[in-house]
Amino acid sequence: MNETIICAVGNVATQPVFRELGTGPSARFRLAVTSRYLDREKNEWTDGHTNFFTVWAKRQLAMNVSGSLNVGDPVIVQGRLKVRSEVREGQNWTSADLDAVAIGHDLTRGTSAFRRTGRPEAGASAPAPQQPEPNWETAPGESGAAVPQQEPEPAAVT
Repeated sequence: MNETIICAVGNVATQPVFRELGTGPSARFRLAVTSRYLDREKNEWTDGHTNFFTVWAKRQLAMNVSGSLNVGDPVIVQGRLKVRSEVREGQNWTSADLDAVAIGHDLTRGTSAFRRTGRPEAGASAPAPQQPEPNWETAPGESGAAVPQQEPEPAAVT
């Protein structure tokens, strides 16, 4: 249970790649996270260092990523941080991966339209009976309707 869970805010740097694997759907993309700071000499915001993470999504999250994200989209990713070191062609390489738990558009920088995906039907279970929609238009005093409290009118000041 000693995992490092982080929340990274950045932009999708590569088009998500979707694969159907033996263990289920998988998607990956690169996330660019650039720090910004106020340069007091110029009195303007300046971009700092950019960190790149490879984001991995599995199962339903992977399918939703492939249908929702494009290069340049501002996103928020929460997931498990995995830092890997290896030697390639005699050089040491370090990479940071995020095993995503949740991904969403960053609504501080734009709007998004949410569409719920359908859930697969359970094999033997019967569908739940439909509940009737409550009648919000019932007149006060009729069965089950709340009677609004009347507030006294303020006295006129002359």
